[in-house]
Amino acid sequence: MKKGLLFLGTIIALIIAILVINTMTLTSQQVTSSPVESIYLPNDIFEHLSKSIQYPTISFNEDAIPDSTAFSGLHTFIKDAFPMVHKKLSLHKINDYSLLYTWKGSDSSSKPLILMSHQDVVPVDEPTINDWEAHPFEGKITNDYILGRGTLDDKGSLIGVLEAVEKLLEESFMPKRTIYLAFGHDEEIGGENGAAAIASYLKEKGIHAAMTLDEGGFLAENLISGIDHPVAMVNLAEKGFASFKLTVETTGGHSSQPPRENTIGMLAQAVVDLENNQRPYKLVNPINYQLEYMGAELPFFQKIAFANPFLFKSPILKALNAHTTTAPTIINGGIKNNVIPTTAEATINFRILPGESIASVKNHIRQVISEKIKVEPVGFLTNPSPVSSIDSKNFKTLEQTIRNVFPTSIVVPGLVGGGTDARYFYEISDDVYRFYPIRISPESMTRFHGIDEKISKDNYREIITFIYHLIRNFN
Repeated sequence: MKKGLLFLGTIIALIIAILVINTMTLTSQQVTSSPVESIYLPNDIFEHLSKSIQYPTISFNEDAIPDSTAFSGLHTFIKDAFPMVHKKLSLHKINDYSLLYTWKGSDSSSKPLILMSHQDVVPVDEPTINDWEAHPFEGKITNDYILGRGTLDDKGSLIGVLEAVEKLLEESFMPKRTIYLAFGHDEEIGGENGAAAIASYLKEKGIHAAMTLDEGGFLAENLISGIDHPVAMVNLAEKGFASFKLTVETTGGHSSQPPRENTIGMLAQAVVDLENNQRPYKLVNPINYQLEYMGAELPFFQKIAFANPFLFKSPILKALNAHTTTAPTIINGGIKNNVIPTTAEATINFRILPGESIASVKNHIRQVISEKIKVEPVGFLTNPSPVSSIDSKNFKTLEQTIRNVFPTSIVVPGLVGGGTDARYFYEISDDVYRFYPIRISPESMTRFHGIDEKISKDNYREIITFIYHLIRNFN
């Protein structure tokens, strides 16, 4: 008995020792910051962003035709607002609405830099318009904010890039490497006619960039318990996107004599089965990097979990949503309350973790639900993206720039759960990252695609300043 207790005590002491050692050796990954020069930005910058919001460049759905009046108006405004950009850079339009600017560098042997944003915005739910502080396409400027659809997603970044380039041109800055500004027009519906076409065009021209930077990462404020500093989320990859339609077909019948297998009942069971059989949580590279970088900044007792994922993996991965998610989004069936329908359909959306694929998700569905139910992919589909490096010179330059411009921030690599246009640029870039310094708090999280979307003037200045220094640091 005593030997057993002694053995057990030894094992417990060993586990505690491992936990403590792992925690103590999880040290900060943050690079030392260096002060940056301040740059003068006139109040015109707010007027420019406001004006861009006034063009309702809405992407409604995959089949909708872009509003040529809105996009053409935006393009004319951009040309007028940024004369140096249009004097010094060449512009190529792709599929009428996407914009590709080329800023020729002095050294043709240096790989280019690609800076991305998208012109389109999501629609505004009509019943909510009166709930906005100002009309969503008014572009109202207050003492502290610019309001309107697109200020956060993604015209704040788009116009911010143009402001930074215009500023550098006014200073007669000449980049060493060629810089491409790639502004797609249909990101909100998958980007196939915009960013995908831009990437194909560059590939045909034999262009291969050192780095591509897009939206999809941000400065998180008060979003992570235990970290008081802003967390700069630099996302290295993104989940895949796939929707599958489940269709049940029966002979139907009268509701007074329901068959053993009811169309809607079969469909409902399939949906429940998929929700009850979620794909497993996995510790993939972007998540592992996130644990290392973020965990090192946490108080000791919180750090223990991040430093020892072998023991605390499950709750951490669940908190980070590190699995292929399953979300029923559409259901249809029935025509009358006393008629059993002959057909019922449900659409299930999956956000696919790196390491899995559209094919593996479809196989999972087939294993979980009844073979009597038809399964077919619908709409836009894409596999998870590759994972960019955290050891490359490109990441180090991006990381250093963030720390220089935001010296109190904590840089954390990670994985974005949503989709971005960046997915199309891996074939033509050494590294692809997602980050613009938009400050996101618990309050502002709901403003993405929601009511009262707005950005502070101070934050907008920061975006321009960051891009200005990033371009300089890459040259």
